Amino acid sequence: MANDKIHLDGKKILEKDFKTSMRGYNQEEVDEFLDLIIQDYDMFQQELDRLKQENDRLRRNSTRETSRTRTSQPEPVQNHQVNYDVLKRLSNLEKAVFGKKYADS
Repeated sequence: MANDKIHLDGKKILEKDFKTSMRGYNQEEVDEFLDLIIQDYDMFQQELDRLKQENDRLRRNSTRETSRTRTSQPEPVQNHQVNYDVLKRLSNLEKAVFGKKYADS
């Protein structure tokens, strides 16, 4: 994946030796700068690892939620039974409130 495209890591930067010449760069300044680069690389790698773990966790949760909603859908037969019970109770309530005469007409 993306790791194949990355050429440097903290260890490679730390172990890099530069040749010195008469008019070369200040070695201490270069070392300090490379130390900052190493710290950044390490921080970026930690952040990548954290994000990969979070991504995996979210995918697992998403898969669980999807399978949970598929299995928890009520069957239509149960809804018809509930509707019938509600209608029967409503009919009994009408009889109790308005009397048998209202229910027969």
